[in-house]
Amino acid sequence: MYFHAPNGRPMFSKACEYGIRASMCIASCGRTGERLGLHEVAERTGSPEAFTAKVLRKLVEGGLIDSQRGPHGGFLITPQQAKKIRISRIVDLIDGDSVYKGCGLGLDACDARKPCPLHDQFAKVRADLRRMLEGTTLHDVVDGVPLEKIILKR
Repeated sequence: MYFHAPNGRPMFSKACEYGIRASMCIASCGRTGERLGLHEVAERTGSPEAFTAKVLRKLVEGGLIDSQRGPHGGFLITPQQAKKIRISRIVDLIDGDSVYKGCGLGLDACDARKPCPLHDQFAKVRADLRRMLEGTTLHDVVDGVPLEKIILKR
């Protein structure tokens, strides 16, 4: 899931991209009640393990992912939880609301009073992105898709 601004820069940080992919991975396995360990999540999403641990810690602390230690432990998002988790919540926990405020040309000062040449068009893109992220749950993106069809790494 690589969204880019018109200037070619990623709209989400790497941490946020990994967080979204990890959440999708955990939610897809959670359909059968399977808990995933850190190594499995990192492997299935193509994310560095240490970085994945930091991202998952934020999501656990934010109440989105259940984490259990021990021999039968791991990370879990049940289908019931996945129905309540909007992608926007993952983005908010990791990147805050900067994705909805950034300039399409990457300028530090760009607003309605001093707009860049892309300001009005990019404002529409940001509004559409917000609607999509707020209107999409983890359940929406993983429900009914076989695990082997959910591609989270290249």
